[in-house]
Amino acid sequence: MSILKVARMGHPILRQVATPLLQEQISDSSVQRLIDDMVQTLAEVDGAGLAAPQVHSSVRLVVLASEDQKEHMVLVNPELSFLTTERIRSYEGCLSLPHLRGLVDRVARVHVEAFNHEGERVAFDAEGFSAIVIQHEVDHLDGVLFIDRCNTRSLSYLEELQKHGSLDPSFEAAMEGESNESASANPGSGDSSGADGPESPDQEI
Repeated sequence: MSILKVARMGHPILRQVATPLLQEQISDSSVQRLIDDMVQTLAEVDGAGLAAPQVHSSVRLVVLASEDQKEHMVLVNPELSFLTTERIRSYEGCLSLPHLRGLVDRVARVHVEAFNHEGERVAFDAEGFSAIVIQHEVDHLDGVLFIDRCNTRSLSYLEELQKHGSLDPSFEAAMEGESNESASANPGSGDSSGADGPESPDQEI
């Protein structure tokens, strides 16, 4: 397995619509090697997800990582359908836009259909942070970057975001309200921020 170079914003491949893989192509050695290399690359950079165009391969293939990087899910030709009108606003980052963060609204719950790494049909529902990551990665397959969907006034480098906080007053107010509600529901629990919340924007996807 190899660590692959990640394409950065400005490379044309990130703006292309990726090509679907035929079911019978998934077992090809070249596709299996790409999957293995993407898994290795994702673990190396400690990311939450990686799309094939980000490693210079314009095919509809995504790898998702568990929080501890011990398990990975492969989605080939993923298709999404929205299960709610509820949206989550959170800070997103991207391996192809290192150190940059922006507020993005995503659908809170989605249904996913795809092939897995063995060419088998899979279907499942995802919500919260998992739904955010999947939507972010599927966007990559359509040549869309998170900055295309974000409030551009919220864009900030991670270091500045950690130092000064959000540039969106409504977001800060919402976070303060959530923190107060959490503290009331769980007195003495301490820090209410979680890995899936917009208060922890350091992981890139």
